[in-house]
Amino acid sequence: MTQVHPTAVVDARAQLAADVTVGPFCVVGPDVTLGEAVVLHSHVVVEGRTTIGARTQIFPFASIGHAPQDLKYKGEPSRLEIGADNLIREHVTMNPGTEGGGMVTRVGNHCAFLASSHVGHDSIIGDHVVFSNNVMLAGHCIIGDFVIFGGGAALHQFGRVGKHAFIGGMSAVENDVIPYGLVIGNRAHLMGLNLVGLKRRGFSREKIQTMREAYGVLFGETGTLRERVTMVAERYTGQDEVMEIVDFIQAESDRAICMPRLDRAV
Repeated sequence: MTQVHPTAVVDARAQLAADVTVGPFCVVGPDVTLGEAVVLHSHVVVEGRTTIGARTQIFPFASIGHAPQDLKYKGEPSRLEIGADNLIREHVTMNPGTEGGGMVTRVGNHCAFLASSHVGHDSIIGDHVVFSNNVMLAGHCIIGDFVIFGGGAALHQFGRVGKHAFIGGMSAVENDVIPYGLVIGNRAHLMGLNLVGLKRRGFSREKIQTMREAYGVLFGETGTLRERVTMVAERYTGQDEVMEIVDFIQAESDRAICMPRLDRAV
């Protein structure tokens, strides 16, 4: 049965599925939908047109669904959609979308947002993503599946991070990060592939070696980046992971690609 603590304030128009738990001093707004077995531990505020998927847990003092931190926002009926089985820890903030960005902020499934991390308006986050403490995601960002952000990392607005990438702690990322990439620094630069993540997720030694070879060509010193991308696309046709990197680089974007430092060998 759904349990609502006597000190919680839940609007009568909010939609609560079975087995939802709303702890002490929580506030749930009228346009909120809580999926099956969602837990708001205590002192959680969920407002706006916000949907939270099944079994997601939200910890004290998180602010979910309040108006986006965008001075152009004029009260348009934008949304925040959070998937299932997510962990949202203390002081996390997540904002809905805006008219200038598609009207929705979307978070996937099985993600972890540790204390004081922020999801900006109109951002799209995949599945199995981890935000360590104090990660700052600006508006209009796109984050692929299985991305991990180290503590205190920040991503510039309109930035893209491809799936399985790793962002080192305290990194200030102003350019797009390729799938499977590893970046670190202020300003962040590409350090190579996320080899630890690839091994943990069961990529074979042969596949990782192929990806490393392709990476060496993509970010080598011969020709322009455009020429190297064309070369890799022709040489590694049929290698899905390599082609994901190629497609990512070739896609239209508001940001440049995060590159290795010139003084660092590939």
